[in-house]
Amino acid sequence: MRVISGTAGGLRLECPQGIARPMMDRVRGAVFSSLGEAVDGARVMDLFAGSGALGIEALSRGAASCLFIDRNRKAADVIRANLRHAHLEGTVRLQDAAAAVAGAAPTTFDLVFADPPFALDPGNPAHPSVLMAGGTLARCLVPGGIFVVELPGEPPAASSAWELLRCRRYGQAWVAFYRRMPDA
Repeated sequence: MRVISGTAGGLRLECPQGIARPMMDRVRGAVFSSLGEAVDGARVMDLFAGSGALGIEALSRGAASCLFIDRNRKAADVIRANLRHAHLEGTVRLQDAAAAVAGAAPTTFDLVFADPPFALDPGNPAHPSVLMAGGTLARCLVPGGIFVVELPGEPPAASSAWELLRCRRYGQAWVAFYRRMPDA
């Protein structure tokens, strides 16, 4: 696994063995190609961060900041090591995704990534579909902010809070881009 582009482009990243299933380089490249200039200067949150690859890619491409969230101590240690190796700065928080979203200040982030474990139960409070339905995720994004999620099945449909911008299948995984609606 490597950083695709930007200041740390080409750098190999470590992955916490047995606890993370990182997004494939090809898929991550497609995600960032789709985001284009939305990454430059963005305030980013990387939920279920694992190796930190999504947030590190964003920082490498010019994001202003990134908050990495993972509840596993080994993953948090790997993210910190990957940040040092890439000569990038970010904040790593050892926390459950649902608690992190609930505790985020309103309109804090421009871009939020979620790449949860495929085995995460859809009823779990940290599952992206639950976070989207509950409204807390929308409140932590600025109006027009973007939420990118990778899931093993078709992602949730658009709603009054979310405009579905793009949805594409890559092998077994689906990647969806949502924009937070202004009135959410």
